[in-house]
Amino acid sequence: MKKFPAIETKRLILSQLEESDIPDVVEYLQEKVFSELTSNIPYPYTQKDAEFWIKISHEAFENGSGYTFAIRNKEHQIIGAIGIHDRGDDKAELGYWLAVPFWNKGYVTEAASAVVEFGFKELGYNKIFATHFFHNPSSGRIMQKIGMEQEAVLKQHLKKDGEYFDIPMYSIFKKK
Repeated sequence: MKKFPAIETKRLILSQLEESDIPDVVEYLQEKVFSELTSNIPYPYTQKDAEFWIKISHEAFENGSGYTFAIRNKEHQIIGAIGIHDRGDDKAELGYWLAVPFWNKGYVTEAASAVVEFGFKELGYNKIFATHFFHNPSSGRIMQKIGMEQEAVLKQHLKKDGEYFDIPMYSIFKKK
């Protein structure tokens, strides 16, 4: 794909991250909960972190290894992000975050459903998978809502702040 796609759902617009998103991203990710519930969001989250994240997101698109979409409301305000990244052998990993004021409204489920469909139909993946920390069961419920099933528990799979974590892995397969 030469041009980054935009996906529109009933309530959302999924589009490429932009430099103008940096102030909102930095503000949203000041919540310590993001560092506690994800494997790769640092705390405190700085402007340099956001600039680096947008840079590597653009590079992933350019080299065909991934798509990181800003989750935007219909007013085009960024409220979170969702990504799908190629892991080889026709499979991809799904990941997401949503700003706290927008939690519990079904936005991530809506965005994830659209990105999974994009992954199967447009990118030709056979399998899409995602993981979460056990202390973040809400993320697991999102995975279940979009049709993923728990495939495994990966023992001591992630190390964060010197501690090893078991994490459940969920997956969904392309319908034949």
